[in-house]
Amino acid sequence: HSITSHGGLTDKEVSYIKQRQLLYYRDEFGDRGEKVTVDPSLVFENPRQRNAYIALQAWKQAILSDPFNLTGDWVGSSVCDYTGVYCAPAPDNKTIKTVAGIDLNHGDIAGYLPEELGLLTDLALFHINSNRFCGTVPHEFIKLKRLFELDLSNNRFAGKFPEVVLKLPSLKFLDLRFNEFEGTVPKELFDKDLDAIFINHNRFRFNLPDNFGNSPVSVIVLANNKFHGCVPSSLGNMTGLEEIIMMNNGLRSCLPEEVGNLKNLTVFDVSFNELMGPLPDQIGELVSLEQLNVAHNMLSGKIPASICQLPKLQNFTF
Repeated sequence: HSITSHGGLTDKEVSYIKQRQLLYYRDEFGDRGEKVTVDPSLVFENPRQRNAYIALQAWKQAILSDPFNLTGDWVGSSVCDYTGVYCAPAPDNKTIKTVAGIDLNHGDIAGYLPEELGLLTDLALFHINSNRFCGTVPHEFIKLKRLFELDLSNNRFAGKFPEVVLKLPSLKFLDLRFNEFEGTVPKELFDKDLDAIFINHNRFRFNLPDNFGNSPVSVIVLANNKFHGCVPSSLGNMTGLEEIIMMNNGLRSCLPEEVGNLKNLTVFDVSFNELMGPLPDQIGELVSLEQLNVAHNMLSGKIPASICQLPKLQNFTF
């Protein structure tokens, strides 16, 4: 029987409230950009700029606060003149100009990313670091086949790792640091042909997978998450690696001997973990190493003398 008078809710009431919440959520945070209407009097240089107009107007509607008024001039059909929007000849048709880059870094803008951004099919650079964007990364980003650099750092994105980034064939630079992403990181990330991965300062929890060493990156920063587990021996396969920072992740185990294969490595930071055992002698083979930090672990044994012979070492913190 119903006990609504005592503060309980019937199934029907719960269902109704959920439905209202969903409608509110869609209206407040959902695809409001679908309401973008294109004034028939507007003239566009080409159909792709018309699509860009729809995408950018949808995004403008999804912005709740723009203290520096960066999107104030996002008016009219000349999308290439909008602040933070950069155009270039289309890769497949040099005679037309399309939106190739967006840079709203340090705008302190609050809002979310609408699905319509998937209309920017020629986009190569998307930089929105140091804003207050929240929500998740739109599924329609899957259409950004030319996206080369994606920088969402220092925002308020949440939810699971945005797996849509794994489906971007041109992506080389991925920066998700300083957000509130959580859960596991898909091991497919390390099979992707990326040059830089920054996922530090989130809430990821997972063990580094065995295929970690498949990643061709030159820079990888994983600091300040909760990875636990071991440092996989496949690390030694990352011969192009120049910087790796894995501090404060709860990593356990010994450092693998294979670390000595990393001849291009300049920065190696595994401080503030739970690494045990001795430092492998092979660290003395890291001929390019400039910064070595293994402090605040549970390492034991002697420091290999070979470390003192490293030709470029400037800082060693033990």
